[in-house]
Amino acid sequence: MKISAKHILVETQHEAEDLVKKIESGENTFEDLAQKFSKCPSGKDGGELGSFGKGQMVAPFEEAVFGLEVGQMSGPVGTQFGYHLILRTE
Repeated sequence: MKISAKHILVETQHEAEDLVKKIESGENTFEDLAQKFSKCPSGKDGGELGSFGKGQMVAPFEEAVFGLEVGQMSGPVGTQFGYHLILRTE
């Protein structure tokens, strides 16, 4: 089973929580914030990660993204890379 997702990668949980507030308030879109703040190269594409299956992402990320419904966004997910906000798109 493959799914698709976007993410925003930042250094701290506090930064991730601030971005959640901006998205939930409707102040900014997930994609705009990915372009402005994500530390991942995918940020320039609005955080787009494309399609992937189980075993391709680090465990905390994978656990979070496979637990989301399509269109649902995670809260901050910590990995060795930093804190991710994940939006499942497919």
